[in-house]
Amino acid sequence: MKRQLQLPPDASGRLDRALAGALGLGRAAVKRAFSLGEVRVRGRRARASDPAEPGLPVDIDVEEPAGPPAPEPSAPLRVLVESPRALVVDKPAGVAVYPLASREGGTLANAVAARYPECAAASPASREGGAVHRLDLETSGCVAFARDREAWEFLHAQLRGREADQRYLARAAGRLAAGGACSVPLAQRGGRVVPAPDDLALDRLTGKGFRPRPAETHYEVVRRFRDHTLLDVRLVTGVMHQIRAHLAYLGHPVAGDALYGGAAATLPGLSRHFLHAARLAMEGPGGGRLEAESPLPAELQRVLGGLPGPLE
Repeated sequence: MKRQLQLPPDASGRLDRALAGALGLGRAAVKRAFSLGEVRVRGRRARASDPAEPGLPVDIDVEEPAGPPAPEPSAPLRVLVESPRALVVDKPAGVAVYPLASREGGTLANAVAARYPECAAASPASREGGAVHRLDLETSGCVAFARDREAWEFLHAQLRGREADQRYLARAAGRLAAGGACSVPLAQRGGRVVPAPDDLALDRLTGKGFRPRPAETHYEVVRRFRDHTLLDVRLVTGVMHQIRAHLAYLGHPVAGDALYGGAAATLPGLSRHFLHAARLAMEGPGGGRLEAESPLPAELQRVLGGLPGPLE
C-alpha cells in the first residue's frame, strides 16, 4: 500500500512514531516498512529514528495490516493448560507468536486458530489471534491465549499490573556468585533495546526521541558451571528483550544471544539463545488459577548436559 503524505503541523519526536500516528497504523507495520527501506523523505531512504518535522513530505510503502490468523490444522500445537475461557500453549523456538504481515502463516496463532477459532475474536488486534503476550522468536515456552474479549482484558491487565508470575530459565555467560535484581530502564532503539542506567543516559535517549521504560528483572542461581550459570529469572515488567538486555548489561549475556552478547555469548552446539519461559501463573478469568509449566526443550537439555563442570 503506497502512500504519499505530509506530516501534520504538530509532528515531533521520531519519524516512525509520527508516521504511525498520521497513518493510523500499528508501529510494527511502520517499523517493518523502515526495515525494508520503503520509507523515503525527499527521495532519500529514511531511518526510523530521523526527526519528524511538521509538513515533512514522506513516501511510504506499507504492507496491508494482517487480519485474523488463518487456521492451520496440520500445524503442531501443544496445549499445557486449558480452561473454558483461556489456555496456555507451548511455543517452540523459531516460531512467531502471531503474524505481523498479511497472509503470513506458520505462527503459533495459526495453530491455535485451527483448534480454538473463538480466540481470533478475543484480542483487540485481530492478527494476534487471542494471544495475551509475546515471546521473542527464539524464546520457547509458555504463551497465554484468551478465548473471549473479556478474558483477554482480564489476563492482559494482570500482566500490565505486574500481577502475573512469569518465570524463565536462562543460561548466562560467566559465573554469578548470587541472585539479584536489575531495574535499569530500557529504551527501544530499532530492533533492540538499550539501557538507560543514569540521568545522563535518560536525557540523551529522550532528546533523540526514545522513551526509556521502567524495567525490573529478578534472578536466582539454579546451578553454576565452569563458564556459565543457569538462572531462574522472574519478570516484573514486560519490556521487549528485557531479560536479554538486563543480563547483558550486568555483564552476563544469555548464552547464544549474538544481538546482546556477541562473541561472549557463544556456546558450541547452541543454535538459539538459551532462554525458556518455563512457568506462567495468574488468576484465571471466571475464577481459579491459570498455571502452566513448560519442560526445557530437548535442544537446551543437550547443551545443559554437555557443559563442562564443576557443577554446584
